[in-house]
Amino acid sequence: MPGKLRLIVVSGLSGSGKSIALHVLEDLGYYCIDNLPAGLLVATVDEIRRSGDDDMRLAVGVDARNHTENLDSLPDLLHELQAQGVETDIIFLHASDKILLQRYSESRRRHPLADQGTQLRAAIESERAILAEIELSADLVIDTTTTSMYHLADIIRSRVDRRQTEALSVLIESFGFKYGIPADADFVFDLRSLPNPYWTIKLRGLTGLDAEVREFLDGQDKFTAMYEDIGRFLENWVPHYQNANRGYLTVALGCTGGQHRSVYMAEKIAARLKQHHDPVLTRHNALPEQHLSPD
Repeated sequence: MPGKLRLIVVSGLSGSGKSIALHVLEDLGYYCIDNLPAGLLVATVDEIRRSGDDDMRLAVGVDARNHTENLDSLPDLLHELQAQGVETDIIFLHASDKILLQRYSESRRRHPLADQGTQLRAAIESERAILAEIELSADLVIDTTTTSMYHLADIIRSRVDRRQTEALSVLIESFGFKYGIPADADFVFDLRSLPNPYWTIKLRGLTGLDAEVREFLDGQDKFTAMYEDIGRFLENWVPHYQNANRGYLTVALGCTGGQHRSVYMAEKIAARLKQHHDPVLTRHNALPEQHLSPD
């Protein structure tokens, strides 16, 4: 029985990592086309089907270089393809203005919307406005402000390529409020009211991955109560997101520095959800370079 054709649309701001995402997908066996006019999307899929390759995996880059009318029509075009049985995802990448300016300064590349009369900052602002509707329609939004190219490649492999299209991919991530709230979070839980292992000298240099920190937190009634509350909330609502055909759900758990409380809570919540749902991934934003872990 032939498989379904899978289409991933990679969009986002220039300098946010779209090319890296497409290169990773190409290495994973996707047929990749960058800067495809959105209006040619249906015709491209039709041509692939005429070739008899119904189970091809296709990734296309669609960005602000498209004409505005093509971008405006993208959601309707994808709905048309979905009605024909094509599995689709929109992946949108972005980063802060400061980081985008820095990346362009370091690479000396020219922004695609910049001309001799347009400053780089104005070009970035214009691009955000042009792509705003696509970002709102995206199945997965990835903020690459603090993400290395290796981490981004890991996200694409773990959350995009390995996801069975009918399954909701759940990411439980820890973070530190002093570094900012993850922009891609659907739910944010604040753990800063819980007892902090940081103030115990022997635990200060450890993390929520260490047994000593886990033992300390397991002995705190407030930690256990919040774990139960968050766990029950997610056990109740994750199935609703699955039934609503959502592709991705990101849950962010934050403490002050993202080192102790949020790390252990993320691990415990992920382990709890894995008893009823798959896939569930974890990420710890404030710890040294982390790979997304399904275990």
